[in-house]
Order: sequence, then structure tokens, then C-alpha cells
Amino acid sequence: MIESSLSWPTKRLRFVIRKNSERTSGRSLNGKMEVTFLPMESIGENGELDLSTTRPANEVQSGFSRFSDGDVVVAKITPCFENGKGALIRGTVTGIGFGTTELHILTPRPELYGRFLYYLTVEPRFRRLGETYMKGAAGQQRVPEDFLRGFRIPIPPLPQQHTIADYLDRETARLDALVAAKERVLALLAEKRRALITRAVTRGLDSNVPLRDSDIPWLGEIPAHWEVWKLGHSASVGNGSTPRRSNATYWTDGTIPWLNSSVVNRHEATEADQFVTETALRECHLPLVRTGSVLLAITGQGKTRGRAVVLSFDATINQHLAYVSPDLSRLDPWFLRWIFLSAYAFLRSISDDAGGTKGALTCEDVANLRLPVPPIDEQRAIVTHIANETGRLGELYAATERTIVLLKERRAALIAAVVTGQIDTSVYI
Repeated sequence: MIESSLSWPTKRLRFVIRKNSERTSGRSLNGKMEVTFLPMESIGENGELDLSTTRPANEVQSGFSRFSDGDVVVAKITPCFENGKGALIRGTVTGIGFGTTELHILTPRPELYGRFLYYLTVEPRFRRLGETYMKGAAGQQRVPEDFLRGFRIPIPPLPQQHTIADYLDRETARLDALVAAKERVLALLAEKRRALITRAVTRGLDSNVPLRDSDIPWLGEIPAHWEVWKLGHSASVGNGSTPRRSNATYWTDGTIPWLNSSVVNRHEATEADQFVTETALRECHLPLVRTGSVLLAITGQGKTRGRAVVLSFDATINQHLAYVSPDLSRLDPWFLRWIFLSAYAFLRSISDDAGGTKGALTCEDVANLRLPVPPIDEQRAIVTHIANETGRLGELYAATERTIVLLKERRAALIAAVVTGQIDTSVYI
């Protein structure tokens, strides 16, 4: 229930909306008519809608949820509900559209203004309470219809609902613009970090050093005194496997850390959350990868493939990772990690050579990668420089992220205060 601080009456939603299940079939549509189609990914977390997708009416009139301009849609499935996915429908092609059945469709009755209803459905207490009512198996839980129908909301006079919605439109748009600006700052900081690393590991720290062509397609010129090696000449390369989960002797009471490809999304691999046994190590051809190796994701269609991380403890790995254990007298692990970052686009391209369907690197691909190799002392100086400079950028990045969190909290608190009458919006008319 959302309680009002004013003398507004409260009603259960069932008395002021019609749910999609209560609709009559509505006007018939020409089967070939293009109508708006709304998949879940076209709904944002701040009320944004992408209504550009259309489909012929005869393809969507059965098996999908039907809505009209003026309706409010609320995602019913986890995690979309918790993330605030929902919107007021405006701007469909014909005034009518169809979308995923994972949406609750709420049609406001005359005493309830659609935009005011939308803000009620993103109010934090509505979302938090809805989460407690979710039913279904883990990962597939849904907010049931009876929660919506029984939820009590404040009903201010209709003109005041319009005033509240207008005020929240303006103020949330202002806050959303600030968040978007901060997110652009994050993107710029990330790009600056990448450029700084790439510059350091491909050109060194001396801007006046003579250069020569590296003869490496993804690289270009390098300092003239640097060498170029195939990675396999200065490191051992291999990958791992996944022991059968059904065999308890491979996993029960395991003590050997086992890592999957998600580890490459960390700054450094410092711990594991899964462990295998000595039996698994012997029988499943698992390598024991030493501290100071670099782990490289070699499969996957997302951003993971081609990413790398330095391993700071002995562990074993699955088949989606390659380990690169360098000769530490010739190749610094962190320098190698930053080389992989600089070669990311190239690694992605060679792993997609088979018409975009391969989607994988092989250990042979990795071993044959040609890379620039400065003297080991220069590598260490470059690594130290990168750590110092990216540390400063990291502080700015973290501060910007904190600002975004605060702005989003301010947005949620503002909606809660306004729809309950704690802020008198009439003074802002």
C-alpha cells in the first residue's frame, strides 16, 4: 500500500484499472495491418519505450499481450520487475499494439490519469512489495495479478494527478539527463584508460624514441629497440576442462581452485568460488596453472571472448579459458595482460574467421600471436606507469559511479514523495 500524507482517498487497483485479462477482444484488425510490437528489451528502466518494431496483426493477435495507447505496462518477471521496467504506452502505429506476455497491462479507468498511474507503478514501495509476492521457480518468478489488483494507491483529484505527472515528467527528465551526462563521463574515462594502456604497451614511455614498423597488422610502429616474438616462444599455452558434475569424486570436498571464463571480467584473479579434487586433476586432464599466469577467455559470443586477467594464486581452469604462463625473465604478466587488451579487436576478428560462426580462439591461435617485447626492465616500468595513471582514472570513475547512484536514489525518493503528497506540486505550476 502507498499511503498519502494528505487526505486523499485510497483504493485497491482493481477498482480503478482494467487488467488485460478483463478486456473484451476489442476491435478486429486487418490481418495484414502492421501493428506495434513490444518485446521486453524495448522497454527501459526509466519509462523509455522503443515502439519502432512492427509486425503484421495476424502474427500477433494470439499468443501475445494486447495494449492500447494510454495503457501502463509493468514487467511481471524477475529481474525486469525489480529493475523498474514499465512504461506508459504512447505513440503506437494504430493506437493498438502487442507485446510479450511477461507484461501486466493496466488500463486506467476515468478517475485515474495514465501518467500518474505509471509513476505509482515505479514508486519504490510498490516494487519492493511486489517482489515479496513473486511466485515461481528461482530465476523465473513473476509478480502475480492478484498483487496488482489488491494493491492500495492514493487517488488525488484528477486535476491534481495531472499536475503531479507534469511535475514528475519535468523533474525526472532533469535527473535522467544528469545521469546520462555522468554515464558519458564514464564512457570517456573508460576510453581514456584504454588509450593510455594501448599507448604505453605499443609505444613505450619515451615520446622521442625512434620507431620502426612492427610488421604486426593490429599494431603498427613500435620503438626501434623492441623485439617481436610469437607468444609461444616465451610462454606455455594450454586450456582446461569441466569435470562431470555428476561425479561426486571430482567435486565433493575439493580443495583445488577451479575457474571459469567469468574470471576475466575481474581486475585480477584473486580467489575462486568452486573447487575440484585431486582425483579430478588426475583424471580430467586439468592443468595446475601457476601464479603469475594470464588467463584468456577463448570462447563466447558476448564481450568476454578475448578478455584477459592475471592469476594471483595457483588454480585450474575450464575449457573456455586458455592459460598463458610466461617466462618471467622475458615477459611480465601484467604487461602481457595489457597487450591482450590492446589486441582485443584483433583477437575477436581471428576468432570469427569462419564466417562469424566460429566464435572461439584456439590455443594455437594464442601461441602464434605476435607481440612487441621491450626489455624486461622497461616492461616493468610501463606496468608501474599504467598502474599509477589508471589508479587516478579509477578514482574519478568510482566517484562518478557514486554520483550516478545518488542521482538514481534521488529520482526514486522524489517519485515516492510526490505521489504521496509529501511535496506540494501545486506551487510549481
